[in-house]
Amino acid sequence: MRLTTKGRYAVTAMLDLAFHSEKNPVTLTDIATRQTISLSYLEQLFARLRKSGMVKGVRGPGGGYKLSREVENINIADIIEAVDEPVDSTKCGGKGDCQDGQPCLTHDLWMGLSDQIRNYLKGISLGDLLDREEINNVSQRQDKKVEHVMNIKSA
Repeated sequence: MRLTTKGRYAVTAMLDLAFHSEKNPVTLTDIATRQTISLSYLEQLFARLRKSGMVKGVRGPGGGYKLSREVENINIADIIEAVDEPVDSTKCGGKGDCQDGQPCLTHDLWMGLSDQIRNYLKGISLGDLLDREEINNVSQRQDKKVEHVMNIKSA
């Protein structure tokens, strides 16, 4: 299975949102700055995440995005699937038509791997990631870096 940037960026952006949206909505510009992800790319991802019911937009001054569910109720597999990224290790997309319309010799092997990956990712919530010390350290480092950049710009 190869996870593309779409899935990786969606998980990263959702984790950033989970870290920063407890008090106030978070703008995509803030996420883009902290995570060095293109704003236009984030807009596309968040349109899909909003459509899937994972985030909600808040309009007006001080607006942005918030999670629409508790962090414990959002798992990584759901985020990846919400942005149309299949969790699939087969070359046939799981259809079983990989060789002349029939399953190939290793179809069941790759289907089993896909199931293992999907189950692993379903077993990890945003809340689980928020509890990890190493992830908290990275988030704090990113916040300090953005704060430093903002101080330089305002000076």
